[in-house]
Amino acid sequence: MMLKSGGNSFHNRHQLIAIYFLCALVAMLFLSITASAEDQKNSTGKSADGEDSPPPVSQVPVEQSQGAPPRWTVSADALILYRIGYINRTLVERVPGSVPLRNLATTPGTEALNSNDLRQGFAPGGRIDVIRHGDSGYDLEVLYFQTASWNCSRSIGPDNPPDWLVMRAPGVFLQTQDHSYQAMAWEYDTKLFNAELNVRWNLYSRLTLLAGFRWVQLSENLQGSLVPLEGFKPFWNTSTMNNLYGLQIAADGKIWERGRFSINGLIKAGAYVNHAEESTGITTFKVLRPSYTTTNRAAFVGEIGLQCKYQVSQGLVLKAGYEALWLAGVALAPGQIQETYFASPYTVHALGVSSSGVFFHGATAGLAYSF
Repeated sequence: MMLKSGGNSFHNRHQLIAIYFLCALVAMLFLSITASAEDQKNSTGKSADGEDSPPPVSQVPVEQSQGAPPRWTVSADALILYRIGYINRTLVERVPGSVPLRNLATTPGTEALNSNDLRQGFAPGGRIDVIRHGDSGYDLEVLYFQTASWNCSRSIGPDNPPDWLVMRAPGVFLQTQDHSYQAMAWEYDTKLFNAELNVRWNLYSRLTLLAGFRWVQLSENLQGSLVPLEGFKPFWNTSTMNNLYGLQIAADGKIWERGRFSINGLIKAGAYVNHAEESTGITTFKVLRPSYTTTNRAAFVGEIGLQCKYQVSQGLVLKAGYEALWLAGVALAPGQIQETYFASPYTVHALGVSSSGVFFHGATAGLAYSF
């Protein structure tokens, strides 16, 4: 119990850090907007006595001073994201080996593994961003990223002397090892995909507003097996698929700049419809018993980011930063256990789709080239 409490404290600290970061980023973007408005006012060409005066040299765009502005900007980034947000569900209990098999269903056990213990950690990914620059302050952006799989596996047992290793689910489902030398193993996988089509409005020299369509797909799989398997299928296999479709608004502002170096802040938020699917297969008496259900519900996607940029040459920029992504109203695989009802050795019912939230954050690094 101390370990679990420490884990919750660890994740609470991460959430607080994200909230503080968001508040600071909002404040910095506000200052960026104020500075941009002031720059716009100062660049009207009016001197203190009301006479026209040329704009300061520092405010003449580099592209204009060196020829035609670029038509395209292509960015490529590497991502490494840490996952926060899990479901509290008992996966394995230990019951004393002295308890007869016929009494296992009514004998409470001691928790040996919780789905909250399956910490998936970090996963790498890649992102490509293409912007077509227009002539009247409006740009069109296409962005796509995906990650490799977040993965975690844990095994409990075998014990010596042997205890019963038990997994329970709603209804009459109870799974234990077939032999004393077997362990009960669980594996948890998550994948994330994202695509966006945005219109960018260059409101000020330091501020760009965005609006567009976004699709996010979050898929998960949770699988429980007896090891060694000895030719048997996993006794529990739950998969979820979330497809979020919606509109978002965003602000991308330059917070600080000195010479070739600058820092940008980004905030995105949108309302979505999540088409969520859940399928669970339970194996009893060596036969797979499937269940499936789907639903549509409201969801939310929020994103914040901070990016440092260094202008290597007229068209080439080096980038490094931090980003965080929050998904609310999504189906996570462990949460579907309580939605799966085992009525008899031959029938399994999916009662619904449980929803929760998940948070990803981490570092980014890449290149941008304008031409």
